[in-house]
Amino acid sequence: MAKKKATFVCQNCGYNSPKYLGRCPNCGSWSSFVEEVVVAEVKNARVSLTGEKTKPMKLAEVTSINVNRTKTEMEEFNRVLGGGVVPGSLVLIGGDPGIGKSTLLLQVSTQLSQVGTVLYVSGEESAQQIKLRAERLGDIDSEFYLYAETNMQSVRAEVERIQPDFLIIDSIQTIMSPEISGVQGSVSQVREVTAELMQLAKTNNIAIFIVGHVT
Repeated sequence: MAKKKATFVCQNCGYNSPKYLGRCPNCGSWSSFVEEVVVAEVKNARVSLTGEKTKPMKLAEVTSINVNRTKTEMEEFNRVLGGGVVPGSLVLIGGDPGIGKSTLLLQVSTQLSQVGTVLYVSGEESAQQIKLRAERLGDIDSEFYLYAETNMQSVRAEVERIQPDFLIIDSIQTIMSPEISGVQGSVSQVREVTAELMQLAKTNNIAIFIVGHVT
């Protein structure tokens, strides 16, 4: 059964308080607290990110796996990722607005679509705008899907339907989860959506890239 819990969250640093505070004791900002309601599912068993019951085990008993990294045509990008894109990973591409994060991931996406299925979710631009930019960067493969959406539940549904190998979220500040209150880009929304994306990456074994604006 779902339980609702009200909390006050500082929109500057993410500090939580059970009551409203005029000044944040963590970062010192004034009038930054916003009341948010979190809907949490009560679970009786410990569950891992993959949705399975888990328990501690010895490191020596863990089964080794061979990770197949997908390489792009950009060697520096591959190097930063440790040799290529890893299935089930979650990568944050952060930086100031306008420095080229979306362009970089769009170029990477066109290359990855040649070896797997890509779902590019944009909450900032329309599908038509993204296609215009993508056509200037190179050939567009048939396995490149564009999706203009800001609702996390809708994104999850399309991931389950399309079963992509790679998922791009542009940007994390524009996606919101209906599970909790708060506006898009708020500390609690970014935290909740990121947690959902991490679970999505592990349960579906897909590589996810997130654009994050530093403001």
